[in-house]
This record gives sequence, structure tokens and C-alpha cells, in this order.
Amino acid sequence: MSKGRLRWSVRSLSHLAEIEEYIAEDDPVAAAKFIVRLRKRARAAAKRPMIGRRPPEGFAAEVREVIEAGYRVIYREEPEGITVLYVGEGHRLVDVDETDVDDAGDP
Repeated sequence: MSKGRLRWSVRSLSHLAEIEEYIAEDDPVAAAKFIVRLRKRARAAAKRPMIGRRPPEGFAAEVREVIEAGYRVIYREEPEGITVLYVGEGHRLVDVDETDVDDAGDP
């Protein structure tokens, strides 16, 4: 893998789908645009992993997060890039179990 590689856990892809579905109930176009914004934010973090802050839950040192419009994108910094572990509303605290990496992919 090359530096700056972006991977998504299966769970984080599920989060994206749920977010899009929820927003699409009111406005499908806005939902699609918002998912694009979240994906762009994750791509920016993959290029510069240290741009994110340490989440308040006290995860391992290599776990960081970026915020986009009140939503958290929590990722694990890796030598070749990042793996997104969780995407969700910013007010919600996340259990460590919710950031376990299942099989990650590159959609």
C-alpha cells in the first residue's frame, strides 16, 4: 500500500449508509452531498493523519478523529495510511468495541 491509503472498516461503511438513508428521508440530494463531504474529510485525513485530534474516549494513541458538520470520523493511523473505524454524530461517545476493525476494504 502507498502512503495516504484510505481504508474503511465494514462497520464504518455501514455507518455511512445509515447516515445517508436517514438524511435522504427528507432530501436525497443533500444526503448524497453530505456523504461526499464525509468521504472527502476522510481522504484529507489519510493524506495528513496527524490533522485529527485524539478522541475524548481515550482510545489507543494511533486513533484520531476529524469532525465534519458535527459528525465524527474516527480512524486509526497506520504506516501506509488510515482505516476509518467509525462515522457518527459528534455528540455521541463511542465504545472501544465500536471501533474494532472487522475486514476493511477500499470502496
